[in-house]
Amino acid sequence: MSEQQGGEQGEQTVQLGQGTGPLKGVRVVEIAGIGPGPHACMILADLGADVVRVERPGGQALAGGTAMLLNRGRPSVALDLKNPEARDVVLELVRTADVLVEGMRPGVTERLGLGPDECHAVNPRLVYGRMTGWGQDGPLAQSAGHDMNYISIVGALFGLGQDKGRPHFPANLVGDFGGGSTYLVIGILAALLEAKVSGQGQVVDAAIVDGTAHLNAMTNAFANSGGYTEERAANLLDGGVPFYDVYETSDGKHVSVGALEPQFFDALVTTLGVEDTCPGQADLDRYDEMRAVLTETFKGRTQAEWVETFEGTDACVAGIIPISEAVQHPHLVARGTFVEHHGMVQPVPAPRFSRTGATLTTPPPAAGEHTRVALTAWGISDVDGLLDRGVAVQA
Repeated sequence: MSEQQGGEQGEQTVQLGQGTGPLKGVRVVEIAGIGPGPHACMILADLGADVVRVERPGGQALAGGTAMLLNRGRPSVALDLKNPEARDVVLELVRTADVLVEGMRPGVTERLGLGPDECHAVNPRLVYGRMTGWGQDGPLAQSAGHDMNYISIVGALFGLGQDKGRPHFPANLVGDFGGGSTYLVIGILAALLEAKVSGQGQVVDAAIVDGTAHLNAMTNAFANSGGYTEERAANLLDGGVPFYDVYETSDGKHVSVGALEPQFFDALVTTLGVEDTCPGQADLDRYDEMRAVLTETFKGRTQAEWVETFEGTDACVAGIIPISEAVQHPHLVARGTFVEHHGMVQPVPAPRFSRTGATLTTPPPAAGEHTRVALTAWGISDVDGLLDRGVAVQA
């Protein structure tokens, strides 16, 4: 695993984290939060945007410090946002920015004097990105919540898992990052394109409930067509069919089987050597028998043996491995999906570009690590005075 180097941008540029991707030249002000907001700003920074992360002195709970990869690729500036002078500093940053990202409860930035009206007054072209769970309005807008709560009310969590008795949540991947930060980035990029035509910025209201509902559109389609049962492990993609499920191997590990199409199912049973004993894919009444055949067969060899057997086939079978092994998977090694960068193994920027390739730059900073250099680079005057008065803090 090789060390990924940042772009050749000069010492100060590399220190500030400016990358080489297609968003090079886009300036982003991030009002620091946790979870999906930082993940969205990591994506923007990975793709080359010049992002400055504004956070409270000393950082905040759950932010993760210098080990939090979601904070990579951008400098950290510590400002006391309860101080009116700090508000003025943020508005000066906004004046030359293309995007602002905030993830506070609705109304908080307005009370700080940093809401959309104040920001658009100094920069009408600004794209103002807001990341919340419930959205900016609605009965639950002011309530606390986390990933599993948001995906609960849109019908996504109900059907997850193969346990008929209770749903199982997939960490915070579906809500925070699938329905949250991903949709915030989509919204920001769309608004940036529109602003180039209109000359006007706008507010992007990215709510995890909205994004997750949209992410779950295929389930809605199945439900509308009558092809969906509101029961776990009873549908095409939730383990309800034996040829799209997880099977245990002889060493207690597991493989994933996704042989949905007829030609892939044929490759599955042929490679397993059960084409003469396994019921056909269309034999709906014999799925229990098919599952028993597949279960018994996969238990006959280790995971590694099955991976070797299915390597290069169209049977859609893969070994289920932990992240510690994923970083060494031959396919991912060949693509360079994970690299060691500044002493931490981490995923490289995604997606990839043929002409404006993205590069990793700076590691996750301590809160306020770059206050002086970043504020100076963004054109803020009297930085030493701000530090002396406690408006800004240099870690």
